[in-house]
Amino acid sequence: MAGLGTWSMTVAALIVLLLPRSLEECGRISIPTPTVHLGDPITASCVISPNCSHLDPESQILWKLGTELQPGKRQQRLADGRQESTITVPRLSSPRVLLSCCVRWGTSLQILDQAEVQAGYPPAAPHDLSCLMNLTTNSLICQWEPGPDTHLSTHFTLKSFKSRGNCQTQEDSILNCLPNDGQNHCSIPRRDLLLYQNMGIWVEAKNALGTSKSPQLCLVPMDVVKLEPPTLWAMAPSPEVAPPQPDCLLLSWEPWKPSLYIEQKCELRHQPQLGEDSWVLVGPLLSQTLQYELCGLLPSTAYVLQMRCTRWPLPGQWSDWSPSLTLTTAQRAPIVRLDTWWRQRPLDPRTVAVQLFWKPMPLDKYSGQIQGYLVRAPNQTEAVPPLCNTTELSCTFHLPSEVQAVVLVAYNTAGTSHPSPVVFLESTGPPLARLHIEARDPHSLWVGWEWPSPRPRGYVIEWGLGPPNPSGSSKSWKMEHNGSISGTLLQENIRPFQLYEITVTALYQDTVGPSQHIYAYSQEMAPSRAPELHLKHIGKTWAQLEWVPQAPELGKSPLTHYTIFWTNAQDQSFSTVLNASSHGLVLHGLEPASLYHVHLMATNKAGAANSTSLTLMTLALEESELHVLLGLFGFLLLFICLCGAARFCCRPSRKNPLWPSVPDPAHSSLGSWVPTIMVEETFQLPSLRDPGMTPITKITVLEEEEKKPGPRESNDSSGTCGLPTLVQAYVLQGDPRAPSNQPRPPSITSDQVLYGKVLGSPTGPGPGHYLRCDSTQPLLGSLSPSPKFYENLWFQTTPLGTPEPLVPNQEDDCVFGPLLDFPLLQGLQVHGVEGLGGV
Repeated sequence: MAGLGTWSMTVAALIVLLLPRSLEECGRISIPTPTVHLGDPITASCVISPNCSHLDPESQILWKLGTELQPGKRQQRLADGRQESTITVPRLSSPRVLLSCCVRWGTSLQILDQAEVQAGYPPAAPHDLSCLMNLTTNSLICQWEPGPDTHLSTHFTLKSFKSRGNCQTQEDSILNCLPNDGQNHCSIPRRDLLLYQNMGIWVEAKNALGTSKSPQLCLVPMDVVKLEPPTLWAMAPSPEVAPPQPDCLLLSWEPWKPSLYIEQKCELRHQPQLGEDSWVLVGPLLSQTLQYELCGLLPSTAYVLQMRCTRWPLPGQWSDWSPSLTLTTAQRAPIVRLDTWWRQRPLDPRTVAVQLFWKPMPLDKYSGQIQGYLVRAPNQTEAVPPLCNTTELSCTFHLPSEVQAVVLVAYNTAGTSHPSPVVFLESTGPPLARLHIEARDPHSLWVGWEWPSPRPRGYVIEWGLGPPNPSGSSKSWKMEHNGSISGTLLQENIRPFQLYEITVTALYQDTVGPSQHIYAYSQEMAPSRAPELHLKHIGKTWAQLEWVPQAPELGKSPLTHYTIFWTNAQDQSFSTVLNASSHGLVLHGLEPASLYHVHLMATNKAGAANSTSLTLMTLALEESELHVLLGLFGFLLLFICLCGAARFCCRPSRKNPLWPSVPDPAHSSLGSWVPTIMVEETFQLPSLRDPGMTPITKITVLEEEEKKPGPRESNDSSGTCGLPTLVQAYVLQGDPRAPSNQPRPPSITSDQVLYGKVLGSPTGPGPGHYLRCDSTQPLLGSLSPSPKFYENLWFQTTPLGTPEPLVPNQEDDCVFGPLLDFPLLQGLQVHGVEGLGGV
């Protein structure tokens, strides 16, 4: 927005310059003051001259504060013809704002005049005025704090004067010191100073809204002199000076050369180089000594030292701290306990090779640094060379077989540690029980045990890489002095996927127990691969598999078990689990002439791995075996079919459709007149051209389910049964026990048979129908037809196609049933009585 305002002002200025008789003289802004307090109101007026020919005499004066239009308070015409507009801004919230007087010029605003208004605060009194006499620049340097921002241009002036009293009276003024813009310090040169005379000094701050000054400072320039820090040195050893004690340091310093003629006192501070200890202040130290022995320090410790000085006994300012000096105190003799362990190997009956191990355990955190170790035989003088003089933590030497002890010490330049006797004890103590290992993480192992009775006084734990690494490879070890513990954590030199051999030995008062060994991994890997499967033998329903177990691999724990998987051609999967000692398996229950895919999975505690797949096919059955199986299968299938058919036919709901019931003549309507005892007779069928053939007078069609008999048929309700295409007809000549008035035809020696055929449609007979015919006309020559006669009676019916339909009468009755389709049966025609041999 500020850039937009500047651009607008530039355009307005160009318009004013290009207009004839410039509009610059047309209007003028008047304000009481261009600077006001921030937040105070401001009033301004704009007057337009009547001689401005470019403007309309009745032009309206508009105001802009920054880029925003502001309403004018009022607009009036003065007595001399000028127009005046006044505006009052109730509160200025910006430190700097541009007020513009404008009129309408066509479709835009024309700026007639502008005024910049600033807002801020009066300066606060500067504070914290202080001065130092710098002998390097030979000037008095004073600095102060200016106070809060005033948002206005504020100028500071350092003023001073010379005075002989307490700065109550001014004798000679000193030139004012004007700092650079933005700086809060200023230097009074040496030529304007009297080093040992009082001076009155203060700071004055001034801006458009007011003036303020700091409290006056009265001082003597040399009383505020600030020296440069001294230079620290470490005292070099010399024959005249005894070496310092282990807890002391010898140092010296050199004062700043321009201050050699000034009496001074100094302070020394120190702290350990390592750690977070605070500074320790030592002093005062007089400058005449120029050396100092600092004691009460820690031995073998590096210290950081610094020094500063000031004018003394006269007033002065402390110098800055000198650059750091690092010195190390002398060391003590080692204060340690040496834990020792050994291995012995006889070389010959009189000499033993001893491999001695030790670990220094500091008894004091300020123990001296160890520079080496000495191994000596008991009572051996220093003139005799030691068995070992080494900086390592182990040593191998030879001893006579009768020597059962040595002495071990640690040393440095300050002396030796207390001797540590090493006694080679015999292994006659009780062993440990239930040694076990637990892997806590890939870099640690927990070793546990059960201590025997009597309880040991300590334990030695050794660990190193197990087979196939050489037995002489380096091992780590530690000693536990607490005999009541039942385990310890090994964290040194433990890596994952490595087999470690751990040995634990119990230490007793005068003996040691036998060493107990155990192997373990801190982290194991899964097997890289499983053994390859091989087919050894195969049969029709079995297959014998075998494999060769692989050798143990480094970083992999032993196998826990095997799992064999096999899949048939139908993708049915099977599996079995075997122990890790297995190397073969026989698969049973396979199908002959079938394809199988088999693979082996080897598993340990860390995971599993699969072998490559083995594909095999079982043998096919022989021809004789196949015939036997097919025969058995056929017999079984036939037996199932027979059982099913018997069950199907014996069901009541399936009996009638397949095997209709044959009526029992003894319980039929003929039972009332057929003799109880009958002699089987031979019937002869008459010819169809026989004039004695009695015509059928009545035919009745019935459903398959027999209706309830009527009054005339109450004694003729016997059921009928037979094959689906057979019917039975019953032909009666009336009651044989009643006399008949009708003439009877000549006697027929053979039984008469009424032969008929049912035709349900023009195409032929329909299955499952039969006809039954009863007639009162004499038909049979005998009163007692044989049962075979009833079984062979059947009728033939055709759709009504004869010129004269059959008209039943009341005397004769013929029943046909059941029929296929009653709507198709238009009528029936009886062709006559035929014998069993045909029509």
